[in-house]
Amino acid sequence: MNLALVGLVAGMALGFAGYFGGFAAFLLVAVLGAVGFVVGRLLEGDLDLGDLGDLLRSRDRRR
Repeated sequence: MNLALVGLVAGMALGFAGYFGGFAAFLLVAVLGAVGFVVGRLLEGDLDLGDLGDLLRSRDRRR
């Protein structure tokens, strides 16, 4: 699926959640979308678990 289309669908989902469910629903949809994005990248092989560890480490420990 095209990345622009995925962004459009995610934006629409966030908009509907914010309008109908309020700010808490907006945050929930945003967090679930981010988790789904990372899991999807892991399953496709575009992202390794080692890459995630690098993102979570502080700058001092990366060297």
